[in-house]
Amino acid sequence: MRPSATPDVFVTGIGAVSCFGATADAFWTGLKAAASRPTPVPGLTEHVPDVLAYQVPDDGTAPADASPGALGRAARFALTAAREAVADAGLDAHEVAEAAVVIGTAVGESGGREGGHDGDGDGTPAPAAGSWEPMFSVASAVGAELATFGPNISVSNACAASGYALSVAVDLIRRGEADTVLLGGAEGIARVPLASFSRLGAADPETCRPFDAGRRGTVFGEGAAVLVLQSARAAAGRPVYGRVLGTAWSCDAHHPTAPDPGGEQLVRVARAALEEAGRGPGDIGCVVPHGTGTRQNDVVEYQVLREVLGDRAAHTPLFSLKAFIGHTAGAAAAFAAVSAALMVRHGEIPANIALARQDPECPVWLPQDGPTALRQPNVLVNAYAFGGSNFTMVFGGGSR
Repeated sequence: MRPSATPDVFVTGIGAVSCFGATADAFWTGLKAAASRPTPVPGLTEHVPDVLAYQVPDDGTAPADASPGALGRAARFALTAAREAVADAGLDAHEVAEAAVVIGTAVGESGGREGGHDGDGDGTPAPAAGSWEPMFSVASAVGAELATFGPNISVSNACAASGYALSVAVDLIRRGEADTVLLGGAEGIARVPLASFSRLGAADPETCRPFDAGRRGTVFGEGAAVLVLQSARAAAGRPVYGRVLGTAWSCDAHHPTAPDPGGEQLVRVARAALEEAGRGPGDIGCVVPHGTGTRQNDVVEYQVLREVLGDRAAHTPLFSLKAFIGHTAGAAAAFAAVSAALMVRHGEIPANIALARQDPECPVWLPQDGPTALRQPNVLVNAYAFGGSNFTMVFGGGSR
């Protein structure tokens, strides 16, 4: 059983902008069509021609009432996803006005701040050399466009950013500081992170293929995922996707880029989230792993899951999200949370992208021959980051 003093936090709306398109329906449809996933293309070709990226198609994702230069690329994605989530939840103007906005992003609007470079890719010139504009302005941009008067908080700690943001959002609700929070993650492709991963030798030249024996690194993606989180009082009478049952995070500070090979903190974080959720290994119906496709991450994560889930590890299906949309950096946990919400609502796990040959050091169960029933309505989500930032969430069904 869950601790009786833990207030419920419900998800009542979702929105997504991804390489599949500009809606959550397009995202879910793309995940269900494993055989026709988008192909990564060269990202910012002029500067890093050898690095691929999963990019959002140019299909009207910029808000109709904002000029192309009014918002940065990440903020445009976040605003589009936020508006969809608000409509999905059926929030009225008063509820939106009182809402908080918490957005996780690893690089913010750095793509548009790269001097002399059209980082947004829309023809808008970058700020002139010597000018200064804040990079981590995504939450405030969304709050300003939607006219919210609650806190607007941008969280940036690399690829766990929207996981930490989710923890912040849950705390705002559980402490009674907000009844409604627009929680999400957003990233726009930028040349610095792409070039950095290329220099680190951590960019796969073919595709993102976590747990595959031939993997050679990750492939970045872009977009935004937003969820409407609400207290029980605010969610009353609304259809819900489910509940955030438990969250936990830590920073092990093992290395600037490499995960701790022992995974001790990752195990502790996962167990803490399960304890808060009141769930055990047998209650988890699916895991959405961090699973970046780098050799170290995938092996360490398998070891962590084996330690946390015990004998259940071999029988718990994983959904390898980054194989579909790439590594969306600071938005990764938010995309995983939206995936979890959709799995719980539909009661199924989409088929994984077929592996050429599974790494024998990562003997996880990745169903690849069609959808798998979600036999337990609880999904474990992991997000890890440079510097040792670790996050785990347990998402569950709407009823107690």
